[in-house]
Parts: sequence; C-alpha cells; structure tokens
Amino acid sequence: MISLRSLIAYLAIQSLTQPTFAQSMLTGPPQASSLAGYSPQSSKTERDWEAKLQAGIVPENLRQNMQRLSARPHFVGSAYNQENADWMLSKFKEWGFDAHIETFQVLFPTPKERVVEMIEPTKFRAKLEEPAVLGDPTSSQAAEQLPTYNAYSIDGDVTAPLVYVNYGNREDYEQLDRLGISVKGAIVIARYGGGWRGIKPKVAAEHEAIGCIIYSDPKDDGFFNGDEYPKGGWRPSGGVQRGAVTDTDYPGDPLTPGVGATADAKRLAIKDAKVITKIPVLPISYGDALPLLSALEGAVAPEAWRGALPITYHVGPGPAKVHLKVSSNWDLKPVNDVIATLRGSDAPDEWVIRGNHFDAWVNGAEDPISGMVAVLEEARMLGELHKQGWNPKRTIILCAWDGEEPGLLGSTEWAETHGDELQKHAVAYINSDSNGRGFFSAGGTHDLEHFINDVTREIQDPEKHITVQQRERLLRISRTRTTEERAEIRKSNDLRINALGDGSDYTAFADHLGISALNIGYGGENDADAYHSIYDDFAWYTKFVDTDFSYGRALAETGGRAVMRLADAELIPYEYNAQAETIGRYVKDLEKLLKDKQEEIAERNLELKEGVFMATADPRKTSVPPPAKPVPPFMNFAPLLNGVEAIKNSAQRYQAAFAKWQTSGTDLPAQTAAALNAELMQIQRTFLTEKGLPERPWYKHQIYAPGAYTGYGAKPIAAVREYMDQEKWKEADAQVPMVGQVMENVAAAIGKAADDLEKAVGQGR
Repeated sequence: MISLRSLIAYLAIQSLTQPTFAQSMLTGPPQASSLAGYSPQSSKTERDWEAKLQAGIVPENLRQNMQRLSARPHFVGSAYNQENADWMLSKFKEWGFDAHIETFQVLFPTPKERVVEMIEPTKFRAKLEEPAVLGDPTSSQAAEQLPTYNAYSIDGDVTAPLVYVNYGNREDYEQLDRLGISVKGAIVIARYGGGWRGIKPKVAAEHEAIGCIIYSDPKDDGFFNGDEYPKGGWRPSGGVQRGAVTDTDYPGDPLTPGVGATADAKRLAIKDAKVITKIPVLPISYGDALPLLSALEGAVAPEAWRGALPITYHVGPGPAKVHLKVSSNWDLKPVNDVIATLRGSDAPDEWVIRGNHFDAWVNGAEDPISGMVAVLEEARMLGELHKQGWNPKRTIILCAWDGEEPGLLGSTEWAETHGDELQKHAVAYINSDSNGRGFFSAGGTHDLEHFINDVTREIQDPEKHITVQQRERLLRISRTRTTEERAEIRKSNDLRINALGDGSDYTAFADHLGISALNIGYGGENDADAYHSIYDDFAWYTKFVDTDFSYGRALAETGGRAVMRLADAELIPYEYNAQAETIGRYVKDLEKLLKDKQEEIAERNLELKEGVFMATADPRKTSVPPPAKPVPPFMNFAPLLNGVEAIKNSAQRYQAAFAKWQTSGTDLPAQTAAALNAELMQIQRTFLTEKGLPERPWYKHQIYAPGAYTGYGAKPIAAVREYMDQEKWKEADAQVPMVGQVMENVAAAIGKAADDLEKAVGQGR
C-alpha cells in the first residue's frame, strides 16, 4: 500500500503534466459562489457565521468536559449517570437553550451471578474481572463498575463439552459442518470480532448449542497489534468487552417494541421479548480463555481461525468440559435523555436534530464521551453565536442520549414517543458516537451525501493541513485495487458515504421513521483499543488516542457547520442524484448475487455428481456427501430496475431545477419556500412501508436496514436481500414488486418537487 505522504508527493509531481487533477486534490475545488440551498448573499453570511464557530471552538473545553463526564462509571441507572445528565442540563441552559430531561423506564438487567469454570480434564475457574492498572486513577473504581457481562443474556446454568467456533458467524458453522463437527448440546466459545456480538449466541442457539462464551483474542485487539495497556494502548490480558447481545428484530426497550417506554406504557412479559437470547452468554478475557482453549483437542482449527495465543488452536469438542452460569436482576431502570432546543426564527416547525449518547459501560472516555464533548462544544458556540446576533431559521434540537450502550434505549424510546411530530417536522438527524484520530468517515441516507461532502471540503485536517475530504480521498485512492476504482474516485467531486444499518442512535430516525440522517466521526489511526472495558478512561484516551483533542475540535466543527448549514438554508440541500445512483448499485448487487449463486450451486452439484467431494473428504472419517441443492431460479428484477430509472429521471429533473434556482438569484417567497421544504422533508419518508420488513416489521425503510445476521452492518433492500441470503428464492422474488412500487412512489415525490420548484422560478414545463 502506498503511503499517504508518498501519494501526496506523487500528485505534486503529476501537477506538472496534470494540473487540473493535482490542483483539485491538493488545494480542493474552487469555492462555489453559493452554498447548496443558499443565494450568493446568504452564502456569504452563512460562511461568516461558520467561520466564527470554527474560530471559537476550544480544545481545552473538550478535555475538561471529558474529564468531568468520565470521572466515574456512568451506566444506565447509576448515580453518576444521573449527575452527568443534570450537569449537562445546566450547561445547555447556561448557553441559552430551552432544555429539559425526558425520562423513560426500560428493562436493563444487571448481573447477579456469573460462573465460567472448567471441570474436565482439569479444574479452572475464570476470574471474570478486570484488574486495575497502576497509575490509572479510575480503573480501580471497582465498587462502582458494572461487572463483566453481556446484557440481555437469558439466565441459565449449563454444563457441556466446549467447542471453538472462531467468530461464531454462520459461515463458521458451515466450516464446522464440513469438518463433521456438531455443537448440539455443547457450549461454544467464540472470539469477538468478525461481526456483531449478538449474532454469536443467536447462531449458536440455532445450531442447538446450550451456552456461549465470547472472549477477546489478542490478535484482534491485544498484543498482536501493539503493547498492552499501560505500556501501550491495547487490551491487556485481563481486559473484557462488555456489551448487549439482543437479537436484531428491533432496538430499544425489549418490552415496548414500537412505542415509547413511558411509565404507563403497555409492556410485554420478559418471556415474550423476542430479542432476549435463547441461551446464556458471558464474555471473558483472553487470560481466562487461554486455559479453556488449551484444553481443547480434536481437529486443528483452520488457519484463518487461529488467533495470537501461544497454543495450537483446536476445535474440540472436548475434552474440555465447562460449567456456565448466568443470573441477572431483571429490573426496570430510568434512562434520562437531555433535550436542548434553540427555536428557529423563520421556520420554527422545521427541526434540525443533533445527538450523541453519554451513558457508558464503565467510564467510557472514548465511547461515547469523545463524541459527547464535541456536541457540548458545538452547543456552547451556537449559544455564543446566538448572543452575537445569529438566529437560525430552523429550530435546532441537541440531544444527549442515555441508554445507547444496552440497545439504543434513550434515542429509540424518544423517537417512538414523538414519531408523529418527528415525521412532520424533522429535516435531518446528525449523529456521532466515539471519536478518535485520523480520517473523516460518514454514513447516512444518500440524499445528504453531497451535503456532507460540501461541509468537509471546508474543514482542515489538523495534522495534514489539507481538507478532511481531500485526506479521505487520498486514503481511498491508496487502498483501491483497480485502475477503474481509482479513476472513479478521482473524477467524482463527492466521496461516497456508507449506508447505515444499526449500531448507534441514528437507527430509529433513519430505519423506523424515514428521517434523513448522517453518522459522522474521525478515526482509523488510533494505536489503541480498550472498547467497553474499564481501561477506556480519561488517562488511556489522553495518552493513546486524541491526545491534544485536535480531532475532537474537528468533529465539533464538522457537526456545528452541518447543523448551522441545514438550519439556515433557504431550500433544504437534499441531493437526489447520489440517492438514485446508490440504489442502482444496490440493485446491481442483487443481480450479481443471484448470478453468482446460480454458478456456485451448479458447480457444486456437478462436483457432487462426479464424486469430487468423496475424493477430497477426510479419509479418517466416515464422510457422507451433502445433498444437491436446487439451482436458484430466474428472478424478475424489472420492477427494481424500472424504479431506479424512474428515480434517476426525477432526480435529474429536480437537481436541474435546483441549479436553475440558485443561478437565477431568485428569492423564493417565504410561503413558497416553506411549502417546498415541507414536500422535500417527506421524500425520505416515502421509502417507508407500514408493514415494514417481512420478518422484522419495526424496520420500515425499504432501502436501509441492518441485516438479521449482520447487526451493525447495513443490508440494503433487505426485504429482497435477506431472503436471497437464506436461499429462499420464491420469497425473495415475491418482495421485488413491492420494493419496485416504493421506488416508483419516491420517483413521483421527487418529480412533484421538481415541478413545484420549476414553477416557483418561472420555468414551468
């Protein structure tokens, strides 16, 4: 891989023969006379206010606020979490916001009894605790720390042989099948990584395992990557990753799916909550895992399954036999969302929402306080600008969410409670979570792709002194594998943003309510990982992550500019060409998946027919060839392809009308602008269906959703894709017309906005 420094030097040399490209990469494109959604004059005013925001951000404020918020453990329901909420409430009020705390009552189990012990062939009992580090003043706060556990594991007491299952994903069990190994009646041990933790017990239970242990292998986040804490920033041998293990049916309170968990809400019985695991689960350190893995025999693990422990990795089962016991207190606990509002001057009923959570598994300096302090500094500066005479046209709502760690509790319950209002008034939701050092990244709904590219074209990287958008562009060029990919990145003015699945507080806004959303942050160069452990604290963060808070400052500027720009635009700067192009790529992915599956299964069936399986099977075992599979049938993707073309045509018409309006200098009458903006806000909602996804109805959006077996990861066009992944071809084909009709509806909505904008500027068709 070419280094960033070498690539920049290369581009400088290339500027002698390719000045246009080199200039665009090194100095950025010429600054447009008008920001998207603004007239030339209002653009100048907006840039002046944004420059004041940039100049006023103080990294020392971020440092002090992090030290305050992460001083003690502050998980859901804890005393210090309540203190933090009250303190932030007072700060928002001090800065001029109308602020309040909104409380919900949610199911949040905490551990009562935890046991992991090996009873054969030798005796060993896991410590299940993290040792304090000398010189780290908060790692020793044991009396206030949540024990190491996985929230929403069902209670259980099981004893069984142990089987190692790598990351515990579906493909790992396919490999076990090929090895002739069953986990039925066993306890599995899986390493963290390779997918969301909640998938590991889910898939284990589907294969009839009776218990699950998850450990942190040093190859993934320990000494394999660098020195362990405190010498370095990597997880030490006693470090444990806490985390929730709920299923992917819906986020939020397990007992109140689809409705806010208010005090008087109707609740499910715990036994009826589909998202609670089917088998008991506990996390352990690699110090505790080593004796268990060392006692396994049987097949040697495939090369890709081997971690960095000083052992030969065996799969089992046995002779290691393990006793696993989990028992929790299944209580309702309060989550306290801090909601701060700055009322808009011209369009107070249009809301720009910005959020980050503040609860943590322990002290949580990186996750989530590094993001929360950026939002607080944004709030301070927005309040300061307001005192200086800046009045946002739209209402700004800043949210400090509680309960994100156990399952997006605070944001989901708030969004469900206020769903009707949000669908009527919300312009966009901008989220952040953890923040680190390095490159800017963004995910979101693609109507905001051009918008966030415009914002990041004006933010300087604190180390490289080029824009953060340019730095990310150089990184992507350095990592591409083909000439075609490099050419695409170079010629495009904008960088693609990722699709959002699940995993942070944007989920209810984008996936459930159809609100345009972004998730933003910096990272990629942290030489450290203490995720969800007692070591993620102020001492660790300030030594190994963003030591001078320069990237915290960058995040505050990014979030602050984005909020201001959305709040002040005359026309909301949605852009639909990127939305259309992205959906088109998703449909092509479906077509390719079908073709690849047809070829793969046909080839496999031919090998079975010719006896290739028997020739390559392990001669030491009695091998039975797997049955042949039916080759996937033809699927009619025409409704999706037609839908994509319809959106592309409408998007081109709208963007042409938008460009004509901006270049004409026409001032839209306030009533006309309000009507157009109200129309535009509803376009993303048009992607929703009332029934939602076929087997997960909480997820209403037909383009963006997490996968049932990916958790955090997005599974675009999930109604079709999920069935295809399960090789349920008839069911997948049946969903195509529905999604195609949704696309046609979206195209019509964009087309109507194009008609109205053309008429508004005297360019009727």
